[in-house]
Amino acid sequence: MAGKAAASTAAKWAEGAYPWREKLAKFKGELGKGVWGYWELGAWKPLGLSARKRARLRKEVLLAGEDWTYDPPRGEMRTKRKGHKCDRISAEKRANTVELMKKMPQMLLDYKKLILPFP
Repeated sequence: MAGKAAASTAAKWAEGAYPWREKLAKFKGELGKGVWGYWELGAWKPLGLSARKRARLRKEVLLAGEDWTYDPPRGEMRTKRKGHKCDRISAEKRANTVELMKKMPQMLLDYKKLILPFP
């Protein structure tokens, strides 16, 4: 019994009738409606194909070297920084303090020149 099944499967593969092609033809209408589901007459309808079966079919198609055109287009990468704003500001303040400390000797001399003539 198992030998007959293996022989029929081998014969199908030899003929070029790949099982994923049949599945793809069968679910082509459902796959075109979206990834998760679709709105019909104001109500949300899930796909007739489960996510597990959809993923398995996608994997078979990609392993066969064909294109899978049913995925939604990807969005742009996130550019917004993560983390707390106070951490970023404190780092900027520390950098500014280092720059001011480099200028400090000249600033002290200017201050002395400004204050000393008045006593």
